[in-house]
Amino acid sequence: MSETLPNLEKIACLGAGRMGRGIAVVFAYAGHEVAVCDLKARPEADFQRLADEVHAEIKDTLQILASLGLFDGTHIPAIIKRVRVVADADKAAALADSDVVFEGIPEVLEMKRELFAKVSPLVPPQTIIASTTSTILVDDLSGSVEHPERFLNAHWLNPAFLVPLVELSPGAKTLPAITKKLSDLLERIGKVPVTCAARPGYIVPRIQTLAMNEAARMVEEGVATAADIDKALKYGFGFRFSVLGVLEFIDWGGGDILYYASRYLVNALDNDRYAAPPIIEQNMKDGRTGLRAARGFLDYEGMDIDAYRKERLGGFAQRLKALGLARPPAP
Repeated sequence: MSETLPNLEKIACLGAGRMGRGIAVVFAYAGHEVAVCDLKARPEADFQRLADEVHAEIKDTLQILASLGLFDGTHIPAIIKRVRVVADADKAAALADSDVVFEGIPEVLEMKRELFAKVSPLVPPQTIIASTTSTILVDDLSGSVEHPERFLNAHWLNPAFLVPLVELSPGAKTLPAITKKLSDLLERIGKVPVTCAARPGYIVPRIQTLAMNEAARMVEEGVATAADIDKALKYGFGFRFSVLGVLEFIDWGGGDILYYASRYLVNALDNDRYAAPPIIEQNMKDGRTGLRAARGFLDYEGMDIDAYRKERLGGFAQRLKALGLARPPAP
């Protein structure tokens, strides 16, 4: 592996915290030069301690990944060499030389707006700027960005260096070409980008917030112990959805099953939070009930259904093996 691969985008991270360090690992691993920009004016000695801390954490992370068999640890020095920590006073030069800038400061709206107003004029107009916010909508920030057509949200899931997904949320002024350019870059470094509308919660946080609150509620209600609820989620809920998407799973079982199950839970638990959205009933009326009808949330028209089922069952079998739960038959 060469220390620096040619013609790769230069990345800058605004903030030297957890997110900036995680993103630095991802891009440096893929061969990109990364500037992690400190945003606080510090005495030289304090800055050097920060820079040493950043490099030490990146080294520790890479050593863990190597120990897990993800790559040959002899590449670690070359990867680390691609990451430089930049003092606040020197960030203008680093930003002027960047192709993509990721903001990763705390989730405080005014703090982010102030930062974008200050740094976006330092960034070339063609450079993509992305916030990694998990809570603030893109257009609540874009007004502070010079040339907002190159700005969007890119929500990474922690740990950024392991979780493949990145949720992209373009704003009203974001050029489609910018979203595609960032999506293509993320795919090239091994990530799985998805694009979603500017709505609170993106995709994963919105769904996982419901799941986490419901799990906590079941502990509160004495449905099961915390350990058994987590076991059920790991070996049932998580097992299924590591292979099938949630909407794909609705199709797999049939949208009608979800419709009737939802009605039962609403009545049995006397709570409308279990009610199915109107799209479920509409799909039933339209005959989009899932796999059996060859159309549901997804379209299965012309697909070899038997081959598709076998492929998905193969995914379940691999998960079973990975969990150490695949056993030979009794003699």
